[in-house]
Amino acid sequence: MARVPAADAPYEPAIAEALARVTPPGVEPLLLFRTMARSPRVFSKMFAGGLLDKGPLSLRQRELVIDRTTARLGCEYEWGVHTTFFAERVGFGPEQVEAIVNGPSDAACWEPAEQALLALVDDLVDHHTINDATWPRIRAHYDDAQILEAIALVGYYHTISFLCRGLELPLESYGARFP
Repeated sequence: MARVPAADAPYEPAIAEALARVTPPGVEPLLLFRTMARSPRVFSKMFAGGLLDKGPLSLRQRELVIDRTTARLGCEYEWGVHTTFFAERVGFGPEQVEAIVNGPSDAACWEPAEQALLALVDDLVDHHTINDATWPRIRAHYDDAQILEAIALVGYYHTISFLCRGLELPLESYGARFP
């Protein structure tokens, strides 16, 4: 059981509208979102800074950053939701799903540009900076806007991981589990 109970419908109009935008038809809004609805201020800030829209990274690159960040932070809730909804869509096979959680950043199943993104995530999670050895690797594949987006995604999903783990959110019934 979560430490803070999820809000029940009907939601405030702004929250209901935001939930309708991000929730597939026939699926209940995520427990994380319903829990954040307990604080309309935090909910609105979370959605305002969510980076859920199309940005300079491809969907595959974005999911690689999100999945690696949440896996490295032990956030099975968010990792499981993203893996369930996006892994197949972005072409992550079983070997890659395993490697996101348990493999090194330079695992052979990744292209060099993807290895550079994984190294960036690992550096930020482990050292709170990007190591000098990683910087030229990331620069070789990504422009300024893409690098800034990747760093922001790591930071944002660090916050999401803190929320999920700090609140002890139970896993979504349909969410993937860590391999």
